[in-house]
Amino acid sequence: MTETTRKGDRIAKLLARAGVASRREVERMIADGRIAIDGKVLETPNTVLEHLRGVTVDGKPVTKPEPTRLFAFHKPSGLITAERDPKGRATIYDALRNALPKSAPRVMPIGRLDYNTEGLLLLTNDGEFKRMLELPANSVERTYRARAHGSVTQEQLESLIEGITIDGVHYGRIDANLERRTGANQWIELTITEGKNREVRRVLEHLGLEVNRLVRTAFGPVTLGDLGRGQAVEIKKQDIGRFRSSVKQARD
Repeated sequence: MTETTRKGDRIAKLLARAGVASRREVERMIADGRIAIDGKVLETPNTVLEHLRGVTVDGKPVTKPEPTRLFAFHKPSGLITAERDPKGRATIYDALRNALPKSAPRVMPIGRLDYNTEGLLLLTNDGEFKRMLELPANSVERTYRARAHGSVTQEQLESLIEGITIDGVHYGRIDANLERRTGANQWIELTITEGKNREVRRVLEHLGLEVNRLVRTAFGPVTLGDLGRGQAVEIKKQDIGRFRSSVKQARD
């Protein structure tokens, strides 16, 4: 029976939904021989299953998926958005040990914030929800405030609404506004929908600016608000439902 005629989902999708890891990470775990079914080490991520009974990760049975949970974390500058860093630098998980409640499940970051970028970072135990919010095609808005050295006009910023191509990479619609000037620096608010690697920094650098502080203030309907640096708060279940519905409606 071929994969297309079998019922169920690929194992990476099921394990991501169960909060084990992202799909990509699950595929790496399979390649490393860490996942087994009924004691037999899995050799391919193309395996399709209807359930996770008999599946183990590092020898431990996979439990049923928990309800989707979502946390907002105020990431400080100087942390890597990863579980571990080969260079030994501190990661978000070092801070999350004290920031998350004891009842929190294992969580994965939705997208990333660079080492020197601070502000709102969302975390979830649901790999499918994570994937939904990260997909550029779903156009989930992310808003940043950037402090930059140099000079730029509102007219230059407004031209970004049509998108811009830099070194062969195209960045889609960017809604940018000049907030205020403070000496040689100026604060700029930008809302993007693709979240490409270092997008805000690269676009502003292309305009001749040097970004010296970058803060994410919103991701979809979730805002940073007055959440203290290094602190985390859980998003209410009904707000998660509205968030999920708004993304599906925008996509459809």
